[in-house]
Amino acid sequence: MINKLITVIVVLGFTMSFSVKADEGMWLPIFIKRLNYVDMQREGLNLTSEEIYSVNNSSLKDAIVNFGGFCTGEVISNEGLILTNHHCGFGTIAELSSEKNDYLTDGFWAYKKSDELKPKNLFVSFLVQMEDVTNEIQKELNNEMSEQERADKIKEIKKAIIKLKSDMSENRFVIKDFFKGNEFYLFEYKDYYDVRLVGTPPSSIGKFGGDTDNWMWPRHTGDFSIFRVYSDADGNPAEYSKTNVPLTPKHHLPISLKDKKEGDYAMIMGYPGKTSRYLPSWGVKQAVEVEYPAVVKILNAKLEIMRKYMKLSDKTKIEYASNYAGFANYWKNRIGMISALNKLNTVDKKEKIEADFSEWLKKNNDKNDLYGDAIPLFKKYYSNTNDYVKARTLLMLGPIRGNNVFKFVLAMREQFIIYAQADYDTKKVMKSELIKQSNVFFDKLNIKMEQEMLTKQLEIYSADASKKFQPEDFIKLSDKLDGDYNKYINKAFSKSLYMNKKYISKFLSSPKLKQIDNDRLGELIYDLSEYNLKISNESKAQNQVLLKAYRLYTSGLRDMNPDKAYYPDANFTMRVTYGQILPYEFKDAVKYNTTTTIDGIMAKMDSTNAEFIVPQKLVELFNNKDYGDYANNKGELIVNFLSNNDITGGNSGSPVIDGNGNLIGTAFDGNWEAMSGDVEFEQSLQRTISVDIRYTLFIIDKFAGAKNLIKEMTIIK
Repeated sequence: MINKLITVIVVLGFTMSFSVKADEGMWLPIFIKRLNYVDMQREGLNLTSEEIYSVNNSSLKDAIVNFGGFCTGEVISNEGLILTNHHCGFGTIAELSSEKNDYLTDGFWAYKKSDELKPKNLFVSFLVQMEDVTNEIQKELNNEMSEQERADKIKEIKKAIIKLKSDMSENRFVIKDFFKGNEFYLFEYKDYYDVRLVGTPPSSIGKFGGDTDNWMWPRHTGDFSIFRVYSDADGNPAEYSKTNVPLTPKHHLPISLKDKKEGDYAMIMGYPGKTSRYLPSWGVKQAVEVEYPAVVKILNAKLEIMRKYMKLSDKTKIEYASNYAGFANYWKNRIGMISALNKLNTVDKKEKIEADFSEWLKKNNDKNDLYGDAIPLFKKYYSNTNDYVKARTLLMLGPIRGNNVFKFVLAMREQFIIYAQADYDTKKVMKSELIKQSNVFFDKLNIKMEQEMLTKQLEIYSADASKKFQPEDFIKLSDKLDGDYNKYINKAFSKSLYMNKKYISKFLSSPKLKQIDNDRLGELIYDLSEYNLKISNESKAQNQVLLKAYRLYTSGLRDMNPDKAYYPDANFTMRVTYGQILPYEFKDAVKYNTTTTIDGIMAKMDSTNAEFIVPQKLVELFNNKDYGDYANNKGELIVNFLSNNDITGGNSGSPVIDGNGNLIGTAFDGNWEAMSGDVEFEQSLQRTISVDIRYTLFIIDKFAGAKNLIKEMTIIK
């Protein structure tokens, strides 16, 4: 029987009326017609809702792809060209680069399709359709269930629904939770794995400004790269083959070269990764005071060491470029979030919402019966988890996920144990594969850098994490070493069978379990990994407290404000955000314009600073004002522009679309003053920074001379 709480939740999902600011919100496209369409028209949209999202007909959603499982891309030609950010393609570009062909530094352009480069593992996913399956799941749930029982039942139902769908289609199906487990939607995807690199500017364009300008406005960055999707002759996904053909998409985005002005409509479709807009005040405090500072400290140590070694070796710079960029982006993001959440008094704002919620519950006993546990459960969770969150952050972002040696040793140790006990035939098969794995690892490894990083990561974890969340043997070792792991790790690395190809070869010829047990490095890494698993399992009860609090609180807020249209937190599903091209005023007498130009690139140019080097060809084009068809009506070449769209990580590479459905830019960043955006949308400050599509085409055409790509596109002048 559906209990009263579930009934309220389901009814709310289908009766909400619209009352929300246009630029705030990451909206599910299937609800645009009901929730947002009138307001979108008022802002300047000239398309029908069916032209944005349709299952039966070609629509904008058919030109939007999940790029690699971490970014967004858009189809810009009838031959499967995909446009995304340079930083989204960064890992692939690094993978395809070498000291001889350094595509990160020099760029790459395929002037014919046969020149395009196939990376090892890259895919794009097209959304076929999404479907509300809330009723199918909610009818099997009740309030007498524990959170674990509820989670198990949801998992069981999801599995059954997906199996039923999968039996009828070769497409991939995923069910995701929304509104903290109050609603559920099924997503059908068609995945393509033959994706090839077509073009990328040099990093001096695609990453201009580097870490210094990251998250900042004004920006002057040509953050784009281009790929192509291939299919079999019938348009179906296929493994890489020379016989594959460029995909003919259901829809590709026309490109507009027309001038844009302040107040013009701007819409973004993409795959925002994660937001926490329903985070309570206690969660904000924990983030700002405990979690984020731990992130900043452990990553700052890692990045300092990486910079030192990357400066000494071009090989290391190429091999670790993607790894460095990802961690550097996260590090600076968390610095910005601490600053913004404090300056914008986010805790106070959250406390006001919670106070209103508590007051509403006091006045409505029936609502208190439904949602009254939410606030006490939040308090219970956050009062008990500060030490755990800090320790696990230092452990996870330190040695476990922040060190390649840690991951390699852990994987090899497990396989070595199996190998040592295997029969002759199994050993024969395993041996060649283990040698291959170790060769690949050592070929891309800077062992001195990894050793120094691991040493520093262990020292920070030992010094800063509560002893309650450190293994006993690790505490004893730290006390013995007085917190200085340098000599210990040096010796452990020099003698470890995992850190020397000769030692590995010798072990594989005559394996003994005793060698594994006596390996200091292997045992240290294994013990830390097992301890991390242990405390993670022990935290499940606390996590269930938090999940229940979120589920009740989110449902209660929507019940308290029935005339407000709420949008769910981002979870890397397709969303639509819409608004306008707008400037912003940071503080008194400091107002930022909506656009930057190539003149700003030249003003920042500094040949002594790697982040601000400008290619000579670009300087020549600037000096000659040779902008082709891509200048605005004033003769300026616009580089980047601002809009008040609501985006987050995962939206990188998303198309910025005008009111007629034309591509005008590619989103790549947010602004420093509103780094609180994942937790709270700041109406007056939050802006999306995008590459103007005219600058992208200018680089392709005038800088790279890749006119073959321009000819593929549908361009509106």
